[in-house]
Amino acid sequence: MPQLPRDVANDRVRLLVDSVLDYGIFMLDPDGRIVTWNLGAERLKGYSASEVIGQHFSIFYPEEARARRWPDEELRRAAADGRYEEEGWRLRKDGSRFWASVVITALHDESGAIAGYGKVTRDLTERREYLEALRQSEERFRMLIEGVRDYAIYMLDPHGVIKSWNNGAQLIKGYTAQEVIGKHYRMFFRSEDVAAGLPEKELQDALANGRTEEEGWRVRKDGGTFWANIVMAPIRSDDGALLGFAKVTRDMTERTRLRDLEHSAQRMNEFLAMLAHELRNPLAPIRNAVSILQLEPAPSTTVRASRDMIDRQLSHLTRLIDDLLDAGRLTSGKIRIRPEMISFNQVLSLAVEASRPDMDARSHTLELDVPRAAIRVNADPTRLAQVLQNLLGNASKFTPNGGRIRLSARVAEGRLHVELADNGAGIAPAALENIFALFSQGDGIAASRQSGLGIGLSLARALVEMHGGCISASSPGVGQGSVFRFELPGAALVADAPSPLGGGASGPSAKRVLVVDDNRDAADSLAEILRLHGLPVKTAYDGAAALEAARQEMPAAVFLDLGMPDMDGPSVLRALRALPGGAGVFACAVSGFGAEDEKAGRAGSEGFNGRLQKPVALHELRALLASARIPR
Repeated sequence: MPQLPRDVANDRVRLLVDSVLDYGIFMLDPDGRIVTWNLGAERLKGYSASEVIGQHFSIFYPEEARARRWPDEELRRAAADGRYEEEGWRLRKDGSRFWASVVITALHDESGAIAGYGKVTRDLTERREYLEALRQSEERFRMLIEGVRDYAIYMLDPHGVIKSWNNGAQLIKGYTAQEVIGKHYRMFFRSEDVAAGLPEKELQDALANGRTEEEGWRVRKDGGTFWANIVMAPIRSDDGALLGFAKVTRDMTERTRLRDLEHSAQRMNEFLAMLAHELRNPLAPIRNAVSILQLEPAPSTTVRASRDMIDRQLSHLTRLIDDLLDAGRLTSGKIRIRPEMISFNQVLSLAVEASRPDMDARSHTLELDVPRAAIRVNADPTRLAQVLQNLLGNASKFTPNGGRIRLSARVAEGRLHVELADNGAGIAPAALENIFALFSQGDGIAASRQSGLGIGLSLARALVEMHGGCISASSPGVGQGSVFRFELPGAALVADAPSPLGGGASGPSAKRVLVVDDNRDAADSLAEILRLHGLPVKTAYDGAAALEAARQEMPAAVFLDLGMPDMDGPSVLRALRALPGGAGVFACAVSGFGAEDEKAGRAGSEGFNGRLQKPVALHELRALLASARIPR
């Protein structure tokens, strides 16, 4: 094959080198001065050939490298080893730095002496930036794995804005990555925690301590809350600059266990409701028998004492049953309130009347300080009466014989303020923190001498808070009495007091009352009480017999048990209403179930004009008879 002339070959090599644009290729003489300069070098470093040829190649090195004579060291190593390669910072004409890959090759003449050096420079700035970003990403990932304890893992920028989101975070919180990236992580906090500055404090604590771990409530996408374990750590670059935060959140709810507990709680609530119903059925005739004895004109001293003792213990047993049911409803969230504008004075009167037997038994003095003008408040009358009765009962329970109880009420700025003070056992400072906890009974010393389940105060707090109010307790100490205060919104003073109790429907001209209950003792004893109140009464022990009695003579009123077999109370009522004259009958439901339990899948008392709960209290029956205005 013919050979090109040497000068022609050299010219072609020079043309090839000069045309390379991605690499700076140039020659140095033995002293390091630039001899040649290609277009790639001009493009990379910004100098034209005329500006650099004859200059020492150290002009491309940062000052710190020149100060330690590093360019000369590179030439020495290339001469010694034939070739030297490194990566490092180099300078462009404008003074900017770039990360360069440098290869220096020693060139020898025919005698083996150093004739110069060939130098090839490549700009690797982009590759280095990519590798640095990859290294930082790997470091962030490593720290996340080291900090994780369970499953939601995500990154925040220095200001708390979400930058990454894993599948665990999506499963726990409900958001996809597209829904949260770019938003501030305060979106996972409750509104009151955001208002209190908790997200910002969490970031500050992580910066101050290098790592923070805590537990608290967090919010899912659907608005539900869950109890979370949170670990947060700041992420910094090599030079100490804050890059952001690694955050790990663990759901502590333990879904499977919670589901089992919920099922157990549901079964327990159903059991309590059924137990209460079964207990109320035998209690009903006992209560009725006591009421009959109370209507006797002149009982003997022994009979009176025995009657009153049975009455007190029966009332106590009834309260225990009600407390058990309310505890179940409270823990399962089934308690509901139905606020309306009501007379606080009237509700207070009923609560005092219900609490009076316990206070009288201990010779307590009750002082009432209530404005002359009627107080109207937006509240559920039944539940407000329950709050007052629970507080009065608590005061009576822990106040010794002959003690004083004082209840005051006032309206200020649209809120009802109620204060109940006693000179009883008092509350230890340590016990004040848990006085409203479920099943709590103070310090356990005075409580050990009292009966009860420790439900009343917890229920009172729940009911007050459901009304949008607040409740608190204070005491100077053990033996120095206590004060309970609560307030409700939506209150006003009215100059003209309303009528006492709202009236029910008037009965027709017929005067007979029909009592229907499959428990014969309950039906007969209630019928006897009604007779002692001057009412003619007929009894029926199932639905069919009740309807037959109504066909023969339509009653003025019917007291109807809800939980009868075959044909329950609501079914009997619907059939009764369909009979001629049945639409005007005053119908009272008599139930062994609580109102909430009736609405949770059992026969409810809708369509009735009134409702009594077994065992029927005499004062409640009298109040209903007065409001119904049943003709005698």
